[in-house]
Amino acid sequence: MNGLGIGLIGTGYMGKCHALAWNAVAPVFGDVARPHLAVLAESSQDLAERKARELGFSRATGDWRSLVTDPAVDVVSITTPNAFHPDMAIAALEAGKHVWCEKPMATRLSDAERMLAAARASGKVAALGYNYIQNPIIGLIRRLLKEGEIGEVNHVRFEMDEDFMANPDDLFYWKSEASSGHGALDDFGVHALSLIWTMFGGVRRVCGHMAKPYADRPVQGGGRRAVETFDIATTLIELENGASGVIALNRSAWGRKGRIFMQLFGSKGTIVYDQERMNEVQLYTTDLSKETQGFRTILTSPLHPPYDKFIPAPGHGLGFNELKIIECRALIGRINGEATTLIDFEDGIRIERTVDAMARSAHEGRWIEIAAGAAAVAA
Repeated sequence: MNGLGIGLIGTGYMGKCHALAWNAVAPVFGDVARPHLAVLAESSQDLAERKARELGFSRATGDWRSLVTDPAVDVVSITTPNAFHPDMAIAALEAGKHVWCEKPMATRLSDAERMLAAARASGKVAALGYNYIQNPIIGLIRRLLKEGEIGEVNHVRFEMDEDFMANPDDLFYWKSEASSGHGALDDFGVHALSLIWTMFGGVRRVCGHMAKPYADRPVQGGGRRAVETFDIATTLIELENGASGVIALNRSAWGRKGRIFMQLFGSKGTIVYDQERMNEVQLYTTDLSKETQGFRTILTSPLHPPYDKFIPAPGHGLGFNELKIIECRALIGRINGEATTLIDFEDGIRIERTVDAMARSAHEGRWIEIAAGAAAVAA
């Protein structure tokens, strides 16, 4: 069987991550045909050609529009800045291509809705890059929840913190522009929502607050520019299953590098997970004697698939790029008609509507209810 023809738009951090995944998915899993890295697009022909050589693509172009219509391309990987996602994804879907688009879908809910409409009209697979949900330890947590290991979950807390915008003296760049979105909410708060979606389903209503730790930043050559986005966000949530929760986000948190700290409290126990220690989970259950009760640390191992596809020994650990390879395999499986763990545009729009509701709630100072089939409405 011939492998899928791959087109990649963008070769920054996530572009390289996608390229590594497309190169590794066949040898790691052994059950899919090796994809053909057909065309790479960048902002200029020279840059595209250099990156194509580095990443193993057959051809290069400085025009992404020619890539999405190229007959050699079956799947388009979109790894550009957020504001470019809608036009690129819609064009690819209208050209009859499958789409693998990095999160978030878009910087505006209306654009995300247009992307969903294009996906529905195309009949193609349209997936979003939420690779944290692919972690084998997250798969274990989902199984523990399904099996009732901690009973009925009544409260959840998610914290996501990084410090890449913690220095007030760093130069202004595009993530502080309003065109990039709301800020911490859609930059990485969507990751917390992706975990909530895969474990519990949707969010029913929210009450949010957003803050700017720094009003402005220096610009190259002198002067300062006002920060237009919010680097801190805190939201009370109510899940569709009735559980309460909190999502706290901060991309100016000194010392935090890639932290998603998750606590799930149930009637018979608690699960604690930290993305900075992504190969372990803490489990507390009440079924042990009082003398032996306490949190147990579970390390990933070949017993937690697909860890076994990478490493035959427990405790050695996977990394961010391995999760993207797992996501790539899930995408290929979905294209082949398999039921795989993946957030497509149908699921992704629920996340986008929740983000939109969180931002509106912060601006309006009240609870906002999230409608399943339309834009968020006031509670």
